[in-house]
Amino acid sequence: MSEPATIGIDLGTTYSVAAIVENNRPRVISDTGGGYTIPSIVAVDDKGNRLVGQAAKRQVLINPIHTIYGVKRLIGRDIQSPVVRKIQDHFKYRITSDEHADVLIKIREEPYGLEEISAIILDHVRNLAQDSLGREVARAVVTVPAYFNDRQRQAVRDAGKIAQIDVLRIINEPTAAALAYGFGKALHQKLAVYDFGGGTFDVSILEVRDNVFEVLATGGDTFLGGVDFDNRLAELMIHRFQKEHGIDLFKDPICHQRIKDACEQAKIDLSSRPETRVHIPFITMGPSGALNIDYTVKREEFEQLCEDLIGNTLVACRQVMADAKLKSEDLDAVLLVGGSTRIPLVARKVADFFGKAPSKGIHPDEAVALGAAIMADSLARKGEGEIQLLDVLPMTIGIKAAGGKMVPIFPRNSPYPNQKLKVFTTSKDQQQSLKLTILQGDKATAAENEIIGDFTFSGIHPAAKGQAKVETVFTLNHEGILTVAARDPDTGAARESVLQIQAAGHKPIHPDLIALKKPMEKKAGETVISATVTREVKLKAGTAPPPGPETAKAPEKTPPPPQPQPPKPVRPAKESALAGLVSRLKRLFQRG
Repeated sequence: MSEPATIGIDLGTTYSVAAIVENNRPRVISDTGGGYTIPSIVAVDDKGNRLVGQAAKRQVLINPIHTIYGVKRLIGRDIQSPVVRKIQDHFKYRITSDEHADVLIKIREEPYGLEEISAIILDHVRNLAQDSLGREVARAVVTVPAYFNDRQRQAVRDAGKIAQIDVLRIINEPTAAALAYGFGKALHQKLAVYDFGGGTFDVSILEVRDNVFEVLATGGDTFLGGVDFDNRLAELMIHRFQKEHGIDLFKDPICHQRIKDACEQAKIDLSSRPETRVHIPFITMGPSGALNIDYTVKREEFEQLCEDLIGNTLVACRQVMADAKLKSEDLDAVLLVGGSTRIPLVARKVADFFGKAPSKGIHPDEAVALGAAIMADSLARKGEGEIQLLDVLPMTIGIKAAGGKMVPIFPRNSPYPNQKLKVFTTSKDQQQSLKLTILQGDKATAAENEIIGDFTFSGIHPAAKGQAKVETVFTLNHEGILTVAARDPDTGAARESVLQIQAAGHKPIHPDLIALKKPMEKKAGETVISATVTREVKLKAGTAPPPGPETAKAPEKTPPPPQPQPPKPVRPAKESALAGLVSRLKRLFQRG
């Protein structure tokens, strides 16, 4: 039996990609249908079937309330987050929370945690990879946005655990793209990686020295991406339609989803055309019958709609260049990553900002997954040529102090792995416990930053205020995830805790969510298409689908193949019209 494979997974907001290194060559893993981008979408249809990937995307227009997408924007956040409130205006599925204020998604009245939705997507990616490779996939390196905070990173790791994937490492997406660019080239360069995906934006400045990839500074926005361009265009279409017909389509989930889908395609078209048509027939009913959306959008108009979004990315670029203490002329290359970099205005603005044309050395959709696969291969081999990643914190980590201030422990752009020792003292007589509220963010006031967890240390020996001491060690591991350990030097009492998301230690809502599958065995003459968690198999007539707990039940007898039908007779009217057309063509040729 073949040894289990180790792969890289780019867990994207809109699409996910898997890759592997074979014979020292990284490549993306395509499904047996030839596709390699997997929609990061989960749905449950009206019969209770779970659909994932392409199967979920195909039915989103008729089932928008029970089709879940864009969860990467929500993961690791609580229900009070301004980001969550903003998302509720654009996503039509039901967002709720548990007693700990953690975000839940309701699908067919069943609550799911965000880690569970992400686990379903990871499991689907793993299954497609297994079927393509013909062997088990047990381990993976998974990528996250560089600007993800501690809670979000831990939530992704928890998703991997639920999916029963051994996540060797979580690495930042821009760093992974730099790995793909520099792999095997023995480079000594400084790079800017501009990563503008479907839902998030990151920019990182790196120095590459052969197999050492050191991040000098990073920044970004986890709520800025291609879907925001789609939303701007959708809002324009809805506004035009309301102005023309007096009907607000925003409130109808199915209409809104149809418009968003059409606008996503229009955005893609405008990357290669000066104008495009947004045509959605029978969008709703008016007083006189069915109404259509049928508007033309010019590229210039689209660029005006979205120019400020691109401007926001350049603000982050300016900040990371200042943090890295570099000028544009110090950079050897600028890499564009993510589907949104295909928008011509994005490429022009980035080129103008950095003063050089972006490199064509990497594929914007594949680079992150390829870099993750390269890192996965290095970790699996642990031998000569091992890759070293030296990354940095995207935001300051600190603690809440008296007066509501935030006291930094690790400032923004601190390298990790890293460790800091802090000594705290008691504020009351006979105090026997100490509670630390750990924050992440760059604001001076604690309330304006994200709470990533609480750490409580009990066992302090009773003493007068200020006499007892607690030695506290803050450790950032190679993934940027924080561990806090404390001890009382007088008693020797100690405690250590990984700062997980706010609902630390909570069990998944559905313990049996993932049923592990073996790679699908292909037989001669059949095409296997893994399109959903319930596998769809296109077989030759006379064969039956492979058995399995989630395989749809096959009929007892396979119906015979369809027999060729005799051509239908041409009706006289059609025959006459055809004869007339032939006659006119003959006359034209005779004239020529």
